[in-house]
Amino acid sequence: MARDSVAGYGIFVTTKTELEVIEWDQGWDYMQKGFTKLKRILEGLSESQFTSEENMMLYTTIYNMCTQKPPYDYSWQLYDKYREVLDEYITSAVLPSLRNKHDEFLLLEFVKRWETHKVMVRWLSFFFNYLDRFFVCRRSLPKLREVGLTRFRDLVYRAVKANVRVAVIAIINKEREGEQIDIALLKNVVNIFVEMGMGQTDAYEEDFEAQMLHDTSDYYSRKASSWILEDSCPEYISKAEECLRRERDRVSHYLHSSSEQKLIEKVQFELLVVYSGPLLEKDLSGCRALLRDDQVEDLSRMYRLFNKIPRGLEPIARLFREHVIAEGITLVQQTENAANDHSSNGSGMREQIYVKEIAELHDKYMAYVSDCFMNHSFLRRAIKEAFEFICNKTVAGSSCAELLVALCDNILKTGGREKSSDEAVEETLEKVVKLLPYISDKNLFAEFYRKKLARRLLFNQSSNEDLEKSTLAKLKQQCGGQFTSKMEGMVTDLTLARENRTGFEEYLHSNPNVNPGMDLTVTVLTTGFWPSYKSFDLNLPAELVKCVEVFKGFYETKTKNRKLTWIYSLGTCNIIGKFEAKVIELVVSTYQAALLLLFNTADRWSYSEIFTQLNLNHDDLVRILHSLSCAKYKILVKEPNTNTILPNDTFEFNSKFTHKMRRIKIPLPPVDETKEVIEDVDKDKRYAIDAAVVRIMKSRKALRHHELVVGCVEQLEHMFKPDIRAIKKRIEDLITRDYLERDKENLKMIRYLA
Repeated sequence: MARDSVAGYGIFVTTKTELEVIEWDQGWDYMQKGFTKLKRILEGLSESQFTSEENMMLYTTIYNMCTQKPPYDYSWQLYDKYREVLDEYITSAVLPSLRNKHDEFLLLEFVKRWETHKVMVRWLSFFFNYLDRFFVCRRSLPKLREVGLTRFRDLVYRAVKANVRVAVIAIINKEREGEQIDIALLKNVVNIFVEMGMGQTDAYEEDFEAQMLHDTSDYYSRKASSWILEDSCPEYISKAEECLRRERDRVSHYLHSSSEQKLIEKVQFELLVVYSGPLLEKDLSGCRALLRDDQVEDLSRMYRLFNKIPRGLEPIARLFREHVIAEGITLVQQTENAANDHSSNGSGMREQIYVKEIAELHDKYMAYVSDCFMNHSFLRRAIKEAFEFICNKTVAGSSCAELLVALCDNILKTGGREKSSDEAVEETLEKVVKLLPYISDKNLFAEFYRKKLARRLLFNQSSNEDLEKSTLAKLKQQCGGQFTSKMEGMVTDLTLARENRTGFEEYLHSNPNVNPGMDLTVTVLTTGFWPSYKSFDLNLPAELVKCVEVFKGFYETKTKNRKLTWIYSLGTCNIIGKFEAKVIELVVSTYQAALLLLFNTADRWSYSEIFTQLNLNHDDLVRILHSLSCAKYKILVKEPNTNTILPNDTFEFNSKFTHKMRRIKIPLPPVDETKEVIEDVDKDKRYAIDAAVVRIMKSRKALRHHELVVGCVEQLEHMFKPDIRAIKKRIEDLITRDYLERDKENLKMIRYLA
């Protein structure tokens, strides 16, 4: 390699008299000798370096030949000769040295010749410096350095670039196969491709990068077609990740930085995009298997790789959703099988276990979404859709809303839950509440929960008041204040009811002449907060009529503007039964008590007489009579002695009844409230739809029918999934009731009537 000595010399200028004229042949012959010496130095032949005097004379000769007056100003000729000197050197020395070389030897010589050429250009630019500074600038010609680099590009680079590219790509593939290569050499060659662009990357991209990327695709296509058959999914994605890491290293070591994204995309396409389906769905090691076997590290790697591919996560999200749904369906089937198995332990226990298992399943896969999939929106949507599907399936004849409520009730009521610490109970309730957003009819859950909460509060079955309030706070945080407003009102209502009871006791104490004749406790509730209950005009026995009148008298002293409606179906009575064997205290409902007290006036009653006396409907009376004559405790004797209550039956007090306990509770046959709750919810839905439609129209005044339907859906979907047909039906109903009208000119337009 020639030594560059230009930097050691300054610019030498000499003066001349007007009579000293340098002829072209004379001046150029002298310069030719300098050029010959320079070539010998560059070729490494035996030649001494330029002295300062020689440098000065070569520069001065060019200077004088450019500053002479016409016709002795040889600036144009020298400018042309500069290019010819370079062309002659390239043709005679550079090209022959490259012609018979291949592979790495070609690259070494190519780099050497480029470095030598740059040194030569610097020397010549120094000798022709005056020409470059004045003549070239004045005529806006290409700079001498630019001309020098262009000559190499046109004569050398274009002649060998194809062979050089092939050699470079071959060495890159060797490195990919694990062989050691000369990284510095590759970096120098790649830099030549970049420099040939003269400040742009066009030459690099067109002459090298395009073919390199094509070859990269071919290389990894061959690898992928082999790996997909030989390797498991974890092994494949591990290799893919390593390949991508090495390609990034390759760019940092010797490729141009602009190639990184293109190169990575090629590798990703061949390794991941082309085989994404077969890879992710491998039977024994694909995405489903990784989820099944809890392979967290492999799932994280899979996410990292496919997240960088446009729409790469869509198949993973689909498989994730399908896997979670399959797990949920398995739990549903197990629960239904257990429900059909009469040997299953405990009524409803399997259903409650199912809810806990679904909650645990949710926690498990939410952890996957946050830890393995970095909370990506595709995976969040997938788990949302999966649990919406699971949580809206009917399980053993019950909706998920019912099952969630049943579990909460079992946990919160006295004696209902297994022995657990308060922290464990809080954690279970937290998990249950997290499932609530997936239920489409949240108002169905709310109504069932209100029913159960009412029973716990009214019958003192709540195990912990603080736990009740904590659960309501969780529900409020999850679904909003409107969702829990009635439930919170029930809890507050009960506190006020206790104050009322205290006031009633004080009233009785301060008015000795007012005596209900028995211990009486009345709970006053606010109608708007509590579930709706059937209220009948029960013909109370005289003993109970007096109690009602006494409390009315007390209540009227407190308020004149409120009306009391007695809900006898929620009342309980403790009455004394005098049997032949012994006296037994019977804990019964108000209805049962009213019926039993009839036998104080007569020993025998027919069904029709009881029906007339109590003023109850047939279904309720059958339930009461069945509980007292056909169930576990036969307080009454029925004729004929069957388990079915018929209108022709007669009933008689069973004086021979006895029991080992002195106090027994006689329950009524359970009533399936599901149908009633669903009817109430459907009614509430109609009211909610009406209210939403009126709210929208009141603010907009006029709106297209389709836009009104869409707006109504958006307003209501946080509580339940409204049926489009139901919305349209309610709109028509509001038009009939003159809340809305259709535009006479455009029937698709709805207008609000103030």
